[in-house]
Amino acid sequence: MSKHKGIRLIVGLGNPGEKHEQTRHNAGFWFVNTVAARESATFKHETKFKGEVAHFSCQGGKIWLLKPHTYMNHSGESLRSFCDFYKIPSEQILVAHDEIDLPNGEVKIKWSGGHGGHNGLRSIFLHLSKEFWRLRIGVGHPGHKDQVVGYVLNKINQPDRAEIDGAIIDAMNTLVECVEGDMETAIRKLHTKD
Repeated sequence: MSKHKGIRLIVGLGNPGEKHEQTRHNAGFWFVNTVAARESATFKHETKFKGEVAHFSCQGGKIWLLKPHTYMNHSGESLRSFCDFYKIPSEQILVAHDEIDLPNGEVKIKWSGGHGGHNGLRSIFLHLSKEFWRLRIGVGHPGHKDQVVGYVLNKINQPDRAEIDGAIIDAMNTLVECVEGDMETAIRKLHTKD
């Protein structure tokens, strides 16, 4: 068992492939890609985990980044095989995902809760657990539930993407606290910024 109490694995949810790259549903991928770029971590495809894996060092611990390549609806399969292999308990996982119930560009950390219709979270519940930390990246709501699928799967416009990129930077500035297991401070820092 690791001496680590904080986050050891950051998972970005999204869909693989170029046509999905610029869609709101890939906000989780955008987050882990940004973290990897800042930490000079390189993603490598790992067949046994059905995804791309990278790692970096933070506060003396090894922090993993995972991008499942199973498509959103099966994200939990990738996550389960990774956590089983590295013996990472679900409470040491931070799952970054797009959140239609938050305004575009707003970002919040949350412990556990429901899946809110998000198929990536639904898959993680099924294969792993409901007890994990989430980084909810607000992408806004199209206004009607019938429009949600098209909204999250279509290409994002530049102003909205710029707002989300700003929120991702804000969230990255709580990484040290997350890794140290000081989620209260991370939440306060992120939720009370002006």
